[in-house]
Amino acid sequence: MIKTIIFDFGDVFINLDKEGAMKNALELFEINELSEELIAINALYEQGLMETTEFLDFYLNNFPKLSKKELIDAWNYIICDFPSKRLEFIQQLAKDKNYKLILLSNTNELHIDCIKKHIPFYEDFKACFDKFYLSHQIMLRKPNTDIFNFVLNENKLKPEECLFIDDTKENTVTANKLGINVWNNDPKTEDILDLFTIKKELF
Repeated sequence: MIKTIIFDFGDVFINLDKEGAMKNALELFEINELSEELIAINALYEQGLMETTEFLDFYLNNFPKLSKKELIDAWNYIICDFPSKRLEFIQQLAKDKNYKLILLSNTNELHIDCIKKHIPFYEDFKACFDKFYLSHQIMLRKPNTDIFNFVLNENKLKPEECLFIDDTKENTVTANKLGINVWNNDPKTEDILDLFTIKKELF
């Protein structure tokens, strides 16, 4: 029986444009692909191991033609809309109190600041959860095993009583290896609103 539902944020609640953001960045930086160094820097920032000023300085030093605003706009290009029906969905779940609700998201300060600015009900959304974990705040990052063990241990959860929902396959693979039930949702064809229909065998 599922007692705890652990949700990802991006492409579960808030829509993302991952492909568009990558295309935009490559064109802006005038490169064909992200180097291993850039990928590593992005991961460090997402894990809270690098301050925003340090992160921006790195990019400004490597791409001196660009302004800070251009870099921030490019970084936040990925963030799209947050359908109000999804807010209503999680608010109803919180009101029903049938499950412990946890958010577990790989994100960073710039993205969260952008979301707070453009999504007026962000605080209402956050208030729906019993725990709200952002990677840059807890300094742990999916798909690493330690982030899932952290959530399980801190909340005294049994893996088999948890459902973890994430659009990224490698994240659900790690969680499933720990005995956690998973739904690797496809944001192009599936919606969190249909959770209890798509995963009805778990409830």
